[in-house]
Amino acid sequence: MIQPFDQLICPLDKQPLQLNERTWRCENGHSYDVAKQGYVNLLPVQNKRSKDPGDSKSMVQARRHFLSQGFYQPLADALSDSVLSVGDQSILDAGCGEGYYLQSIVCKAEQRDVLLEVAALDISKWAVQAAAKQDKRLSWMVASNNAIPLANNSVDTILCVFGFPVEAEFKRVLKPGGRLIMVDPASEHLIELKRIIYPEIKAKSEHLPVSEKGWVLSSEERISFKVELPDTEAVHDLLTMTPHLYRASKEGIEKAEKLQSLAITADVWVRVFSLK
Repeated sequence: MIQPFDQLICPLDKQPLQLNERTWRCENGHSYDVAKQGYVNLLPVQNKRSKDPGDSKSMVQARRHFLSQGFYQPLADALSDSVLSVGDQSILDAGCGEGYYLQSIVCKAEQRDVLLEVAALDISKWAVQAAAKQDKRLSWMVASNNAIPLANNSVDTILCVFGFPVEAEFKRVLKPGGRLIMVDPASEHLIELKRIIYPEIKAKSEHLPVSEKGWVLSSEERISFKVELPDTEAVHDLLTMTPHLYRASKEGIEKAEKLQSLAITADVWVRVFSLK
């Protein structure tokens, strides 16, 4: 069974929010309407670093099109198995993007008769809009990991997939005994693309993504597999959905855009952390 997560808090005064029809309200009168796509915007203007923060509409569209073709299915399967290994739980996807990985988890939970209470946030309104359209049962939020609008000690599992961990906030919202599951690139991730778009590839540091002082590494698995991108469109989508589009040289981008196909390596770490 899949249920929305309801322990939301007001981003202005941290008071509990109550849902009345299609509006979330706190006791001090702050209110937040649920959009027609099925999400609520809990990112105050003063907390935005730009007018349109996070992934752009074009990045979201490219990622959705790319992932819908199953190129990263082995990663989605491994992540789902890791999340669902403990059974019934509440989940926060902290940086959900367009919802591909979370939707895979939800589908497998239904197949295995696991109860999930699910919240998901992203700072990009375009990403949350795209994600919420797919499944209105979940609690979708435009929000930031720097100020997670969830109650203290309220979730069992936090997912951070190719995201930016904010350790203090993650610790605040996790229940005692809760888990943080992180997905991060390993050293060979997209190495073939990098060789094309960069004149020099810097060695990637393999240090843990969170502090060893605050977390215990419970398990880690390196997931590596080959992906055949069959056409120019798939290569373009991959470029557009990653930060490499903005980091690479103009010459490198032009070379990549001319490719008729490309074989790439997906190489990622799936790590599970618990609080010390």
